[in-house]
Amino acid sequence: MIDGLLNIPGWGLIAITLGLTHVTIASVTIFLHRHQAHRALNLHPVVSHFFRFWLWLTTGIVTKEWVSIHRKHHAHCESPQDPHSPRVFGIRKVLWEGAELYRAEARHVETLDHYGYGTPNDWIERNLYSRYRGGGVALLFVIDVVLFGLYGITVWAVQMLWIPFWAAGVINGLGHYRGYRNFETPDASTNLFPLGLLIGGEELHNNHHAYPASARLAHRWWELDIGWVYIRLLQRFRLAEIRRTAPRIRLERAPKPINPATVQAVMRNRHHVLALYGRRVVLPVLRHEWKAAPSAHRPLLHKVKTLLVREGVELDEAACQTLKQALNLSRTLETIYRSKHDLKQLWIRSASHYEARVQLLENWCRQAEDTGIEALGDFARLLRRYTLPRA
Repeated sequence: MIDGLLNIPGWGLIAITLGLTHVTIASVTIFLHRHQAHRALNLHPVVSHFFRFWLWLTTGIVTKEWVSIHRKHHAHCESPQDPHSPRVFGIRKVLWEGAELYRAEARHVETLDHYGYGTPNDWIERNLYSRYRGGGVALLFVIDVVLFGLYGITVWAVQMLWIPFWAAGVINGLGHYRGYRNFETPDASTNLFPLGLLIGGEELHNNHHAYPASARLAHRWWELDIGWVYIRLLQRFRLAEIRRTAPRIRLERAPKPINPATVQAVMRNRHHVLALYGRRVVLPVLRHEWKAAPSAHRPLLHKVKTLLVREGVELDEAACQTLKQALNLSRTLETIYRSKHDLKQLWIRSASHYEARVQLLENWCRQAEDTGIEALGDFARLLRRYTLPRA
């Protein structure tokens, strides 16, 4: 039968294919990513097993392998140990051969042993899903052909390519290469698009790297995480329990003396604080310095913008020289650059007690206010308003 048992028209085949691939995307983002890799939520055993079965059927993914590789990515992001960093392998390699990089890392037993803790190891996992990983996709091929006839081969091919392209290629590749950033994380992660529909919310990749253990990936009011919508529906029917979400920012009405709540709030939201520092301090000061500089110096100030704003940018010898020259041109730029470094000591000094952190932040705010740089003083007064959200 050319048309298969269902005899569906062309538009219907397209709709069904997109629906089936979306279920696979939801399985990856909810089960593999947020539930298994980061423990951001708990799933009812029936829901958890459905996702596991669906992924075996439509992708052949072994849970332990996927989780291990993803956790290693977070542990060594943008370094030579990162399994799929565009900075290491190049954007073309990750975008078009991301699945090959995944399979290469999955062969490293030490990666699975070190990062694969807590993943399913029951009888069906050992004797079916992991042992016969190709059995599911072979069964799916038969089902597609029986239901959709010869067109089922195309449906099956799209299903096979969907996750390798969108997850292994686009998210791991473009998600560390192009897009906008809400947070200054020490990596190159970006948000690909504010409406997380096509890839289940994974489009909001920079948000995820800022708060990996959050079950919700959207941060701004105009961002949409469809995976979070599904999680809330599961929660309503008591099929999911949300464990963690990104901390909420709460500001006092007026600046106050620094206290432990201020320090905790700043530290919890440090990636957001650094992004705000870039937008509210670095960029206004840089624009002012650019306008006041002689025309011969303006190209240098334009070049240094990324080096002053972005976190985790690897500085080669040429970049270091560019930064040094720009800071030598302007004492104001040198001050805000040094102040940013001093602020980061608040969370870098992990052994410090909160009393010491309170004093450090108080001293930083006082010094910032005393510099006479308006943008820096305003930012210090903003930090004084940070506090913990009400329980």
